[in-house]
Amino acid sequence: MPVLNIDDIMSQLPHRYPLLLVDRVLDFEQEKFIRAIKNVTINEPYFTGHFPSHPVMPGVMIVEAMAQVGGILAFQSAPEDQEFLVYFTGIDGVRFRKPVRPGDQLILELTCLRRRGNLWKFRGEAFVDGDLVCEGDLMASLIPKESV
Repeated sequence: MPVLNIDDIMSQLPHRYPLLLVDRVLDFEQEKFIRAIKNVTINEPYFTGHFPSHPVMPGVMIVEAMAQVGGILAFQSAPEDQEFLVYFTGIDGVRFRKPVRPGDQLILELTCLRRRGNLWKFRGEAFVDGDLVCEGDLMASLIPKESV
């Protein structure tokens, strides 16, 4: 049973098709880690051009999926009496290890490296069938909605 299903995810993230890249949250511990799934299908709009004869998930979409999962962890760790927006603020040391193809299931794991107030730094890793396909450090900031 998922910890957060797609309805829960959509209640937290502002993303919608074609940019909602998290299907399910499997596990998390506030301010520590999160593990989620992105099911990759041939129906993703980017496969039309990337690449027609050999579809490969663009690396930037894998990084975006990791960023969204990090945003969910930040939301899950934020005070419940206040509404926030999350902004992706940086990436460091991203490496792509293997191509991700239609039919793959991405397991996205993010660990909180540091949190200072509303600023977060995560270590992100993405796996397919137990193989590391992408890794890097991601930064994000939670902004109270009333200040925007």
